[in-house]
Amino acid sequence: MSDTDRPVPPPVTAPGAGPVGNRVPARPWFPRRGREPGDRAESIDEAVPRGMRIAGAWSWRLLLVGAVIAVVIFLVIQLKLIVIPVLIAVLLGGLLVPFKDFLLRHRWPKWLAILAVLITLVIIVGGLFYLAIWQVTREAGQLQKQSVQAFNGLQDWLTTGPLGLSHAQIGSAFSSLGKSIQQDGQVFLSGALSVGSTLGHVFAGALLVLFSTIFILIDGKGIWAWIVRVFPKNARPAVDGAGKAGWVTLRNFAKVQVLVASIDALGIGLGAFFLGLPLVIPIAVLVFLGSFIPVVGAVVTGALAIFIALVFKGWVFALIMLGVVLLVQQIEGHVLQPLIMGSAVKVHPLAVVLSVAAGSLLAGIPGALFAVPFVAVLNVMVHYISSGAWRSPGSAVPWTDAPDRAIWETVPRTVRRPQDRT
Repeated sequence: MSDTDRPVPPPVTAPGAGPVGNRVPARPWFPRRGREPGDRAESIDEAVPRGMRIAGAWSWRLLLVGAVIAVVIFLVIQLKLIVIPVLIAVLLGGLLVPFKDFLLRHRWPKWLAILAVLITLVIIVGGLFYLAIWQVTREAGQLQKQSVQAFNGLQDWLTTGPLGLSHAQIGSAFSSLGKSIQQDGQVFLSGALSVGSTLGHVFAGALLVLFSTIFILIDGKGIWAWIVRVFPKNARPAVDGAGKAGWVTLRNFAKVQVLVASIDALGIGLGAFFLGLPLVIPIAVLVFLGSFIPVVGAVVTGALAIFIALVFKGWVFALIMLGVVLLVQQIEGHVLQPLIMGSAVKVHPLAVVLSVAAGSLLAGIPGALFAVPFVAVLNVMVHYISSGAWRSPGSAVPWTDAPDRAIWETVPRTVRRPQDRT
């Protein structure tokens, strides 16, 4: 083909050149480079405001953390027959381990120190319950007479008091109550197996508490070392330091709570004794046990003491008992809690109230019992890890105490020591 036969290409004109009517939007003269695979994603990310991107990143992370917490709570509730006795044993360990260490420092043999600690615990707990049961059985006859008198006084107040009920109305009300009890009798009978099962669970839980407490006293450090070995080697210094800080807080909480509960029981018990109320020792024991649930426990047990004063002594003694309970509560709330409990637990009173409320909603009485120590220990552990104190020399777990791998790892990894890192 000759040069004259070849097609002539159209003239190349620059964009925007030529008559005004024929002009097209100007385009760059440089060639367009190929689009990279991530260009579209980058353009989409740039289209989303930065605040929304940050909120989305935080949202999915918070949802993941919340899902993990929900699963943990679900497992704890499902395994409550095991978890609750173990937690009680840990609280007892926080109270008894210092006593055992004190005996060991005075050159007691380890087995003898542990035996002495356990015998002391059994004597104190058993003695309190024995005194309470002994007083109830000793005053059973007098209590029966006073109960009848209190019932007659209540009936007279219902007829002659502001309500002005007739004897027929009172009798009809008690008759309806008796019929309801008879109709629901089958439910009570069918619940006997449930009661037996509950008693069996209580007995099994008591044995589990005893054995767990014994093992904590015998080899508590070995148990903690095994827990630390669950984590990778890089995380062990932080886990070990946080656990030790939490253990110190738990020990302080246990000692201080026993002191606060003893003062509450002594104050309310002496008030009931000087007022001549029955069941003084059972009231004091209940106040002592109830005081381990901050804020709520002492209020409920104090209300029980006021009710006993109202039933057996009248409203004047009930008002006096109310004053005694309020005085003890004020001393606890404004003197003992800020000076003693505040320095040991380091949790704001509002956090105490909210944690007790949340614990009671999730797990009832056990949740209210363990809410405050759990929040206090968690607060100290998080603060220790976030402070970075575990990075200081001497705070790491000794490298000879554990293998280089965590117990769940199957592939060994080369890990440098902190002092070797630059």
